[in-house]
Amino acid sequence: MTGPQLRVATFADLTARQLHDLLRLRVDVFVVEQECAYPELDGRDTEPGTEHLWVEVDGAVAACVRVLEGDGCAIIGRVATAQGHRGHGYAADLVRLALDRIGNRRTVIGAQTYLEGWYARFGFVRSGPDYVEDGIPHLPMVREAPGA
Repeated sequence: MTGPQLRVATFADLTARQLHDLLRLRVDVFVVEQECAYPELDGRDTEPGTEHLWVEVDGAVAACVRVLEGDGCAIIGRVATAQGHRGHGYAADLVRLALDRIGNRRTVIGAQTYLEGWYARFGFVRSGPDYVEDGIPHLPMVREAPGA
């Protein structure tokens, strides 16, 4: 048994197994568990600036985050944790790692509304009104570049 390991890769650096496991987790959480039929394969995973971050426990993907390049900002999304791995702080570890990698840049996220306080822990603040995306209430949040 091995402890949690943080992993980072671009699409080009992912193995077929890693890509499968990341996509499987995202589908398990967003499509199956949250009963949200939406286009999980949105074409953004393959973009050159996209980074995939995940926690691996005993060879399995326990949690993941995707970081995209936006228009003058970074975008954090696809934050998911497998049911059997919740409560260990893996998603928080990944968001912190993502913000470290993003550095001194403005970062945005479309958060599910019930997670507003959770994202506030990382310096995100509401940046607009609530909206519904794929049947789930969300809100836009931003974390301005540190020191800006």
